Amino acid sequence: MIEGNFMTQNKYKRKLTAILSADVVGYSRLMGDDEEFTIQTLNSHRDLMTALIEQYSGRVVDAVGDNLLAEFTSAADAVQCAVAVQMKLKKKNKNFSDSRKMHFRIGINIGDIVHEKNRIYGDGVNIAARIESLSDPGGISISRNIYNHIKKQLDFDYDYMGEHSVKNISDPVRVYKVLMDPEDAGKRIKEKSDPPVKKSQFKKWFRVIVSIILILSAVLAGVYWKYIYLPAPADIDPDGKIEFKLPEGPSIAVLPFVNMSKDPEQEYLCDGITENLIATLAQTKRFIVIARNSTFAYKNKSMNVQQIGQELGARYLIEGSIQKLDDRYRFVVQLIDAETDAHIWAERYDRESNDIFNLQDEITLEILKAVGIKLTTPWLEESVMVGINDINSFIKFAKVMVYFQNPTKKGYTSALKNVKEIIALNPEHPKRYDLLAGIYISGIFFDPEESPTKRMFLATEAVKKSLSLDENNYSVHFNLGWIFLFKKEYDKAIASIKKSLELNPLNADAYHAMGYVLNYSDRHLEALESMTTAIRLNPVTPSNYLYTMGRSYVELKQYKKAIEILNTCLKHQPDYWGAYVSLAYTYGLSGQEEKAKTAVKELLILVPDYSITKMKNNSLIKNQDQQDRWAAILQKAGLPE
Repeated sequence: MIEGNFMTQNKYKRKLTAILSADVVGYSRLMGDDEEFTIQTLNSHRDLMTALIEQYSGRVVDAVGDNLLAEFTSAADAVQCAVAVQMKLKKKNKNFSDSRKMHFRIGINIGDIVHEKNRIYGDGVNIAARIESLSDPGGISISRNIYNHIKKQLDFDYDYMGEHSVKNISDPVRVYKVLMDPEDAGKRIKEKSDPPVKKSQFKKWFRVIVSIILILSAVLAGVYWKYIYLPAPADIDPDGKIEFKLPEGPSIAVLPFVNMSKDPEQEYLCDGITENLIATLAQTKRFIVIARNSTFAYKNKSMNVQQIGQELGARYLIEGSIQKLDDRYRFVVQLIDAETDAHIWAERYDRESNDIFNLQDEITLEILKAVGIKLTTPWLEESVMVGINDINSFIKFAKVMVYFQNPTKKGYTSALKNVKEIIALNPEHPKRYDLLAGIYISGIFFDPEESPTKRMFLATEAVKKSLSLDENNYSVHFNLGWIFLFKKEYDKAIASIKKSLELNPLNADAYHAMGYVLNYSDRHLEALESMTTAIRLNPVTPSNYLYTMGRSYVELKQYKKAIEILNTCLKHQPDYWGAYVSLAYTYGLSGQEEKAKTAVKELLILVPDYSITKMKNNSLIKNQDQQDRWAAILQKAGLPE
């Protein structure tokens, strides 16, 4: 009898196990957006997780829907595996747009569980699932039991998250966050089980004081940025008659140089040479030089030169190739008449790597001679590569230029790192702080969840340094225009961009910036005129140009045209969140309320916490009535207060 009862009680096998629970953040939304893509991504991520779990001596117990459950015999193995999973998934997610990234939450607990066949049950499993729900997207939470096992074994820091109740568990569970980022080193927060009242009160007041100090620091930084003195140029057009005149010389386009080497890193060298040749030609102020955005649209495409010339509005085309031969480089360059397909000039150059920068000036001079232009100004002194001393810095510079053509949240950190390294390695580069200011300013447009105050403060500091080096630098006045716009000093913004255009009348992005500022200054017709010039110089129209034109047309009540342009913008760049704001507003004004609501839904997928309040706080619109109208239309379309 005793033996029979004993066997009944031990029908199921029990053991102490580390349990890992993981599931997908926002799985329902991802499935609603693109079911097939989500399933493929989930399977791919799950295969990666399974391989790592096995590598760390674990076993996948179950994988239903978006959830994965695994067990380990070691708490340390479970946590190390979880960290490896999140780091690998972070890298994989870099290949996706923000709206398609798949993040997992992971929770880990150790407890007594019951085995039935290949399944596991018990409070330990329930606690792991509860802890997992407390994790950040892409984060890891662990129970106190796990923490006690690993705190002296693994080289991580941990943030105490407090006590949390778990359904059907009488005692609350203490939870810790695993700090995986190296920047979080040293941030461990330890808790005390029953601290004396006085110490608890001290800690509470200490936190309050620290919070107040942090808030005051942020406010003071914002005040400093907002009211810091920045010299605006004297208005070169005080009557407000903005004229956009291009040079009367021939138009020319530099097509991307072809990489003839097997080394993919040399692709950046080719891009950098092309970029610098465009900038150097533009400095002559004798050509209409087609912007980089447009010429790079033909990269790796085989097309008839006459067709390219027609599409770009260019009389002459420059083609070239670069081949690395040990420590030497071979350049082949040719100038073509796009109207007749005639080759006007061609040359081959073999150079050492340290001769490349001088060679670009030599090539430019030969091209100018070939088209019959005589120079009377020392324009070569203004070449963008003056002060770049080595090939690695040149490649970093080229990578930054690639970022500027399509700035993204993913590329921001890398571009900022490259610029800081360029500054450190090339202290004589005259435009080094222009690059730095440009990076900070770009971050404001693609990252609405980040307060612009800090980035504008950093951009302002960089612009001040640049001004101290050269007041006649067109790039610094271009950046000043953006800074004054964000300070809502519209007249100073316009004056700064005018100055930039006076110094370099072929900068397509400056014409776009002028259009952008004029839109927010309630001067929409003038904004369109500026955009027309920008597109003449940059005919393969970038998404931000389309966005600015769409804003002009909607305020001019040409709703059909605005909708067409904004949809084209989103077709080119589906994650351009600002275009959804303008599209929703345009649909609302034109009586298409359902489409306005759909646009707001798409916006909230990209920027979940966007709201009327956030829009008003960050709005650059000068006309208050106009701003109120935007808020009313968007609120009606479903944008939360």
